[in-house]
Amino acid sequence: MIKKDVFRTLAELPKLIKAKKLLRPRPADTRDCLGARVAANAARIPRRSAFVCEGQTMDWQHFNAAANRYAAVFRAQGLQRGDAVSVLMENRIDFMVVVIALNKLGVIASLINTSLTGRPLTHCAEITGARKFLFGEECTDAVADVRSALPLADGDYLFVPDSGERAAPDWALNMADAAAQTTADNPPETADITIEDVAFYIFTSGTTGLPKAAVLSNRRYLLTASVVQVGGLQLTEDDRLYLCLPLFHGTGLMVGAGAAFLAGASMFIRRRFSASQFLPEVREHRATAFVYIGELCRYLLHVPAQADDANNPLRAVVGNGLRPDIWHSFKQRFGIERVAEFYGSSEGNVGFFNLLNKDCTVGSSALPTALIKYDVDRDEVMRDAAGRCQPVAPGEPGLLLGKITPHTKFEGYTSAEATEKKILRDVLQPGDAWFNTGDLMRTVDVGFAFGLPHYQFVDRIGDTFRWKGENVSTNEVGEILNLHPQIALSNVYGVEVPGTDGRAGMASLRLEEGVSTLDLDSFSAHVQAELPHFARPLFLRIQSEMDTTGTFKLLKGDLRKQGYDPAQVNDVLCVLKPGATRYEPLDADFHARIVQGAAGY
Repeated sequence: MIKKDVFRTLAELPKLIKAKKLLRPRPADTRDCLGARVAANAARIPRRSAFVCEGQTMDWQHFNAAANRYAAVFRAQGLQRGDAVSVLMENRIDFMVVVIALNKLGVIASLINTSLTGRPLTHCAEITGARKFLFGEECTDAVADVRSALPLADGDYLFVPDSGERAAPDWALNMADAAAQTTADNPPETADITIEDVAFYIFTSGTTGLPKAAVLSNRRYLLTASVVQVGGLQLTEDDRLYLCLPLFHGTGLMVGAGAAFLAGASMFIRRRFSASQFLPEVREHRATAFVYIGELCRYLLHVPAQADDANNPLRAVVGNGLRPDIWHSFKQRFGIERVAEFYGSSEGNVGFFNLLNKDCTVGSSALPTALIKYDVDRDEVMRDAAGRCQPVAPGEPGLLLGKITPHTKFEGYTSAEATEKKILRDVLQPGDAWFNTGDLMRTVDVGFAFGLPHYQFVDRIGDTFRWKGENVSTNEVGEILNLHPQIALSNVYGVEVPGTDGRAGMASLRLEEGVSTLDLDSFSAHVQAELPHFARPLFLRIQSEMDTTGTFKLLKGDLRKQGYDPAQVNDVLCVLKPGATRYEPLDADFHARIVQGAAGY
């Protein structure tokens, strides 16, 4: 077995060397961008399939021409290099046409979550200073509802048809009609776009509905996509990628689509994930690769197994969050040879990649990183007498930091204040600066790996936890809960729920003076109105007193350990059951169902 592992690892060496070469820094003025790569595909493999989506197919030549026509419309609208455009569209080929057209001109595509409406949608359109707002027919109502709150004129709205059931409103330009009157020639502006130009704004989850816009340059997009293509999925133009993650998010657009763009591989695009349709569509469209988040893998394993599940063309998958406890069963059931698990974020300067195809690891990194000691119970970085952070021992969990250097920049957010909050300074030596990932990691033994340390994700630290594929800020949730008139103070933290990915939200609540019982109807309505579904605490604990540190920071360590177990907690416990909108008391019977993984979360 050991010998087989060595040979298998040695076979990965050529790809590993090639991937490492891709990490070599390029001068900031290097001319390269995603739009240029698409034009190159159109010249090299014009008749090869680029996309399949909802019965529509498009080759690289026609895709490039469509993007060029849209680019001509954007230019006619006065958009120039460095401008930003809000983009609100569901997964479909026209989404790809739009973002490539903008990139060809050096215009920043500000990609907004299609589930946002009202104030959060207005916020996203405003904080990037977008000059135009482009939206799909499917999102017309959401945009119409916020028009009066945005500083845009009627001519600043751009409409992209979808099903054709709704015409463009009289306050928006129909992009398809306008594009039909333009040239399909490659725009000359593309030749001047550099890797340092900003390509996208990708928004964070936005626990309170007010996301931050992370800056994504052409350099970081192309770097990540090329490593995925060459060392991760090992894609070529003969492959087809199954893509169902939202394209407004980095995993779908940068990791998935990016790798396919660079390889010239075909993409099967789905608007939304469907566990029941996954295998039939993989087989029908001959998909050889798949982009996942851990939650999707768990959903797929919940579909009743069939004897021929492994009889499919999938050979490699890429994503993050595949839990070690389902890793092997997922690979075996679907006959997958290669799992390219990675670790990273849209805004971060650090990444890990499982390029050697080892099990249960996010792989290694060629970037400067550190794992430092972190006091989980007190929720703070540990420093020595000299004020320096302390590296952890091998195998010990530590807070992951990414060193900020000229070649590993932290591009941050559009908000300078938000950017600074993510930086730790004077970490290992005076004057150094590191990006704080907010994640605990540890090194793991994966056997022969050319001496490269491999890592495994452990947990989010106290102020943030991950649930349903989204990062949730405990501080932001707490601020919302504190607005309820009966709540004096809330302490929010993540707790484990068997059979699920990440941690679910739990809130310890101290009631206002004179309030003896929480009004569950009123409090439930407040939570439903003010928090997105993934940020709503599933469990409540009513406490008379709360423990704090000497600097009055709320302690969470014991609360996390006790969780929502009625046998360990004497306080009142409440639960928000799956599909419910109102909290109710948590009893021992339902707790037992949760522990057994049968509660439906």
